[in-house]
Amino acid sequence: MPTQTKKSPGRPKKNQESPRKPKIRRVENSTSAPAHYKSIRSKAVLMLMQSGITVFDEESKRVREIRYCENEHSIFKDEQGEFSVKTPVIFTMGNLLVPSNKPNLQAYLEVHPDNKANGGNAFFLVDVVENVEKDISQDFLVNDAINMLRNKELDELLSVALAYGMDVNRATSEIKHDLLQKAKKSPKVFIESFDNPVVAMKSKIRQAISYQIIKADNDGVKWFDTNKHIISVPAGQDPVDVFVRYCMTEAAAPVVSEIERQLD
Repeated sequence: MPTQTKKSPGRPKKNQESPRKPKIRRVENSTSAPAHYKSIRSKAVLMLMQSGITVFDEESKRVREIRYCENEHSIFKDEQGEFSVKTPVIFTMGNLLVPSNKPNLQAYLEVHPDNKANGGNAFFLVDVVENVEKDISQDFLVNDAINMLRNKELDELLSVALAYGMDVNRATSEIKHDLLQKAKKSPKVFIESFDNPVVAMKSKIRQAISYQIIKADNDGVKWFDTNKHIISVPAGQDPVDVFVRYCMTEAAAPVVSEIERQLD
């Protein structure tokens, strides 16, 4: 019976690298959306005056009269036709949208002395890109605040909740729900509250009040058991806020130590 020789396994195949995805090539174009101007003086209807409006022309180094005529390429009166008719410039409901196919109107509004950018107080150009960037930053900030709420330990969340004056003797889901509203409304303040010593101190003070270690009345803060006066509270001010500021000073170190001892 003939013997069969086994084939040599040969060289191992090289790991085939996955092909690189080509980079997406793009050219960022300027926005083609209409220029958005908003009225300052009126939220209803505003018509810009066009008689005797003059500006200093940097190119010719002289004062020249401007006016908007829809069928004229120039906004300068001395470059317009003898029978050119002025076109009304009207803000409706406080807004005026200028499409890209009206560069003469855009030029007119840019140099108009009533433009806020030129020191006027009648209207201004809305920076669409800046507003979009602000919206994105705000949304990212809200997202960061929500993630912080999701990932923080319960003790840290309770400390912030106490500083906000929330009742922490409730279901955890209810506390997180209330903190979520704070995170959405003021995400920056919410995020910073976790590393804010004032917030930590306020949480401690509210716990001390809750456990009847101290009592905070409109006229002052006292020890609960002995009724001994600690500090006075000026009329019209919040006793907790006043006491928190006091506890952040070196003079209050013995008081804070005693509160911490009793809380432990």
